[in-house]
Amino acid sequence: MIRRSKASAGADSGEGPVVVEIEGITAPARFDRLSDAAAAIWHSVRALPLGNTQYEAYRYFFTRPDAVERCREFIDRDTGLTLSFRMNGRSHRVRIQPAKPTATS
Repeated sequence: MIRRSKASAGADSGEGPVVVEIEGITAPARFDRLSDAAAAIWHSVRALPLGNTQYEAYRYFFTRPDAVERCREFIDRDTGLTLSFRMNGRSHRVRIQPAKPTATS
């Protein structure tokens, strides 16, 4: 389960709010910082019954030192990051997208 981040005083440099989802597994969750979103995705994905190759690919993508910068590159270039994995005979997408602005009162 993806855990939502606690409210933060401000976003990391160059970051903005994002929404993440693991299709068919977790509901969309909003994070103020991409670094928190990437950590939450890794926390959720590593608990899934993935094959060794899929597990290692996600571990590499989300835990390497430049993981947040790499995710940001995809989001900036493609307006989102979508990865996929196969589990129990079904394909699941992992999505990170910029959050839509929320209405303020």
